[in-house]
Amino acid sequence: MARRPGAPAAYGEDFSFVSPLVKYLLFFFNMLFWVISMVMVAVGVYARLMKHAEAALACLAVDPAILLIVVGVLMFLLTFCGCIGSLRENICLLQTFSLCLTIVFLLQLAAGVLGFVFSDKVRGKVSEIINNAIVHYRDDLDLQNLIDFGQKEFSCCGGISYKDWSLNMYFNCSEDNPSRERCSVPYSCCLPTPNQLVGILLSMILVSQIKDQIKLQLYNQQHRADPWY
Repeated sequence: MARRPGAPAAYGEDFSFVSPLVKYLLFFFNMLFWVISMVMVAVGVYARLMKHAEAALACLAVDPAILLIVVGVLMFLLTFCGCIGSLRENICLLQTFSLCLTIVFLLQLAAGVLGFVFSDKVRGKVSEIINNAIVHYRDDLDLQNLIDFGQKEFSCCGGISYKDWSLNMYFNCSEDNPSRERCSVPYSCCLPTPNQLVGILLSMILVSQIKDQIKLQLYNQQHRADPWY
């Protein structure tokens, strides 16, 4: 039977208005971030369990392990909706995924605007968090590594200046401080200069030459003890 002009075309049972390229691209990227989120949660839980209880409670507000767990769980739930929704072409899950991404974008936009408008208060809050982290620098190895990485990456020392490290009981300059690190700063505050790098290279060459000289002396002594030498 001929189809009338303007009548809707008949589609097969397997026909879909969804582009396979868009569908599987969305599935692939969500699957990738889904796996990453599970790794983040696993690493965060492991790091949290490996810490001493008193140290973990002392710096709970600035604990990187807690941050990893929270971000990992949120990413897991978000990417689950996108992954399953794109694979099964589930409208409800895809709408949830889209809504969550929109909320995250709006929150980031609002945070940027509020940070610009209330820059003084934000700066003070960030300084407070950094100072709290400096106080617990030796209490948490993860926190210590995070601070060292930040100071190396941004070529800084402390929150505002190197004097911030006087807040730490190991680095302050009080006369009753028995620490060997008294009146000092962490090694990550110190940046190697080109002269230091040249000195390190020359020292390594000198050590190598000394080792070769010692081996040569031992070889000569061994053969001098040989009656057939």
